[in-house]
Amino acid sequence: MGVSNKTPEFLKMNPIGKVPVLETPDGPIFESNAIARYVARLKPDNPLYGSTLIDYGHIEQWIDFSATEVDANLARWLYPRLGFGPHLPPAEEAAIAALKRALEALNTHLASSTYLVGHGVTLADIVMICNLSVGFKLIMTKNFTSQFPHVERYFWTLVNQPNFKKVLGDIKQAESIPPVPSKKPTQPKESVKPKPKEEPKEVKKDEVKVKVAVEEEDAPKPKAKNPLDLLPPSKMILDDWKRLYSNTKTNFREVAIKGFWDMYDPEGYSLWFCDYKYNEENTVSFVTLNKVSGFLQRMDLARKYAFGKMLIIGSEGPYKVKGLWLFRGTEIPQFILDECYDTELYEWTKVDITDEAQKERVNQLIEDAEPFEGEPLLDAKCFK
Repeated sequence: MGVSNKTPEFLKMNPIGKVPVLETPDGPIFESNAIARYVARLKPDNPLYGSTLIDYGHIEQWIDFSATEVDANLARWLYPRLGFGPHLPPAEEAAIAALKRALEALNTHLASSTYLVGHGVTLADIVMICNLSVGFKLIMTKNFTSQFPHVERYFWTLVNQPNFKKVLGDIKQAESIPPVPSKKPTQPKESVKPKPKEEPKEVKKDEVKVKVAVEEEDAPKPKAKNPLDLLPPSKMILDDWKRLYSNTKTNFREVAIKGFWDMYDPEGYSLWFCDYKYNEENTVSFVTLNKVSGFLQRMDLARKYAFGKMLIIGSEGPYKVKGLWLFRGTEIPQFILDECYDTELYEWTKVDITDEAQKERVNQLIEDAEPFEGEPLLDAKCFK
């Protein structure tokens, strides 16, 4: 940038010298979305453009929405904080308000849809995810995006699909908003003049005490312990149960299930059923499987304190997603509810272990019983 894109040869391809530019046998094309449209149409009947005229119209609609409502407002918020243009608080407030309005509209649409158009990825999703990824990585913190749970679900589901991941890589959400660049001008250095020698001052005891107190305040504080580490010791050792589960290959009921109930400590641990709230969206098998895999990846922060089983149920869509979780403590740990947005997408019911029917359901979930509640399993996943 700033060199080859300013040459006469490049300016013939794009008169304003910006990238990207695609060179084709029929001539150059500039502007990202124009290039994306061209590439998508190279293959006749490409499903990225839908299968009907109305699909095509909706795909174009969401591409324009992504560019004018999402990307443009993200840029107005982000770029001044990165030093590209002046930072004006009223302009930033207007950009954030406009972005929130756009994401609220997107969230409403995605409440009943897995994709922007139809039942598979289209060019609209590719453009939208690329624009959202900039925001998620650089400025839209969890605190900001949690207002739009369906947008979060949509984004993390798609970026964890292989074709998206191949291009975008592993995405880590921004933990803080970039600070406003400092406006302080650099002061010209003055010639250093030798200072006259000063007589050593007598250090008073009070000054010594103040200095020590300040040093103690500046010293790094020990990292706060997880509240679950402060609970009374439990007779159940989670790692022992995980080993028993992993190592039991035969007679699962007699060995692993019996061993689980022998170990289980209702005072130190709790069991929870979870049921996905939006099963009607689970029409495509690999998307549903990726959705559950993404949930388990984001639960990694709880590995020390949890064990989980997730079942994807049904021979064809829409698939049901149900699970069982064992957590340290008698409630779902608050840090999990705060940090893993997927928890909001499930109904959680605490298991009553005095109810034999519920205990039997726990057994079936742990052992991947099939059929489960009268239906075949598409897959079963374990968090341990």
